[in-house]
Parts: sequence; structure tokens; C-alpha cells
Amino acid sequence: MRTIDWADGAIEMIDQTALPGRVDVLRISDIDELIAAIQRLAVRGAPALGVAGALGVALLAARSGSDLARVRTDAARLRAARPTAVNLAWGVDRALARLDEGPDAVLLEALAVRDEDLAACVAMGANGADLLRELLGNGAKRLMTICNTGGLAAVERGTALGVAQTVFERGELAEVIAMETRPLLQGARLTAWELQQMGAPFRLAVDSAGPFLLARGAADAVLIGADRITANGDTANKVGSFSLALAARHAGVPFLVVAPESTVDVDTPNGGAIEIEDRGSAEVVGFGGVRTAPEGTVAVNPAFDVTPAEFITAIVTDQRVIWTSKGQTPAVG
Repeated sequence: MRTIDWADGAIEMIDQTALPGRVDVLRISDIDELIAAIQRLAVRGAPALGVAGALGVALLAARSGSDLARVRTDAARLRAARPTAVNLAWGVDRALARLDEGPDAVLLEALAVRDEDLAACVAMGANGADLLRELLGNGAKRLMTICNTGGLAAVERGTALGVAQTVFERGELAEVIAMETRPLLQGARLTAWELQQMGAPFRLAVDSAGPFLLARGAADAVLIGADRITANGDTANKVGSFSLALAARHAGVPFLVVAPESTVDVDTPNGGAIEIEDRGSAEVVGFGGVRTAPEGTVAVNPAFDVTPAEFITAIVTDQRVIWTSKGQTPAVG
């Protein structure tokens, strides 16, 4: 099942907030429904958000007729639904560039974004698995990851977890240690579910245990995804990634970022220029409708952190491997 797709004039997507208990499919035919789905994380993950952005513009173009100004206004609202992940804006802009050619052209562009993501995920899986062979040899590998970077974060297969899937398919996976990923438990709810579905060996760990486990030699490499990669290689990803990068440096294990080329944002010079989304107190002071902190507690809740390029061994995209540890940067020229 694809995480997100176009079907009979509407967007269909798996509601990731219902997992792992239920596999619910949302059918979205209104831009406000799509924005709400993005903001409540029914759809999430940089590649999936890129596809959602492009399909959202196709939805607008099909329903707004000749009112192109209205399409652009609503597309701007969609583009701003989540500020840190560059792929959402990228997908909106890709589809919007075809608006003057009519709704059919916009839809074709959106479907091209979807199909390119499918191919990119296969390529990232192969590139990442090949790099792990180069770094670690052909033996069984123990991998650590945070958040969810599998098929649920893309259309199919995914980024960092897609690499783990390819390693598993090659018979070279000993284990994945998945961080639970507070406060919304994307690792516990989504990554564990995906690993279970593929039949891969895994264990779940609380976020704060990750650095200690790395220090004790529990993993051979750390793989994370990315929501934005800047011109100098600094990378924004789910909060907790920076801690793992520091621990990986201490433990002497490779720390790899896996993301499509569309996540590389050469217009953002470095991590200090990335807007970090704060999702408010509600997600931290309680979970599942149950309050866990005293009434009136205010939380700081950054959804992402930034790992400096100097702590990243290499960035793996669908097109290349960027050896940040050797001074290479994603910027062209």
C-alpha cells in the first residue's frame, strides 16, 4: 500500500496518527482538509510531504477552474503548513510552475513528483547499502535510527529505513535499534510497525538510551533522514538526531544522512538559517489524551534539531554520496 497517492480526482493517504492500531485511509478532496492532515501529522516525512504538496496544487487547479489567483493564494497556505521541511514547499512550487498550462499539466507534474520519489527511494536504498558495505564490509550489520524514515515517510520504501530494508533484502542485517522518538513516538508507532511488516529483526529503545548504547558498541552505524539539508551540509531532522550524532562521533561509528536530492536546499547557507518548528506544549505534557505533567506546565517542544555537517560521515541521496567528513558539501559549484 502506498502512503500517499492520487485516486479518482482526490488524494488518498494512510492516516499515520491511527497506526499501529489501525490502517485508516483518508480521502482528501479539499485543501483545508489537506492542510489539517499535514499539521496533525496524518501525513509526514519529507518525501511524502513533497508529494502531498504537489498533489495539493493539482487538487486546487482541478477545483478552482480559471481562478488562478485563488489557486496561488491557497497554494501559499499549503506551502506554509510546516516550515522546517523543505520538500513541502518544493512540491508545491514544482506543480505550481505548470499552473498556466491548465489543470491537466499540473496533475501530470504532481504525478511526476510521485513517480520520481518512488525511483529515488529505490536508488537511495541501493546507494546507502553499498556505502555501508564500503564502510563496514559484507557481514551482518547493526543499525540505529530515529523517527520514521520508511515507506510511511515517502510513497514506498523510504529513505534511511529504506536503506535498512535494502540491507535486509541483501541478507546483511543483524538488527535495527529504533529510537522511540518522543514526544509522538514515531519510532515506536511507525518504524517498529514497518520493521515488523517486513520481517526484519529489531529492538526498540527510549531516546535517551541511544547515546549510551552507541558508547557500549550496540550499533555499527547510525542512519537518519532529513527534513532540510543546507548548502554546507548541516541537516535538520527529528529532534534527538543531534544527540545521536555526538554519540556516534564518540563511539567512532559512521553517522549517515539519507534523503532525496529534493531535500537539499542550497539556498539555505547553514543550519542557523533553518526555521525550527515548535509544536507547543500539548504534545509534551500528555499523550493519548492523558495528562502526564502538572496542570499549567509549559513545554518547549522543537520538532527538529540541526546536526552540523562536521558530525556527519556522509549524506546519501538518490544521485550521489556527499562525504561531509572529507570536506564535501551539497552546494553545486
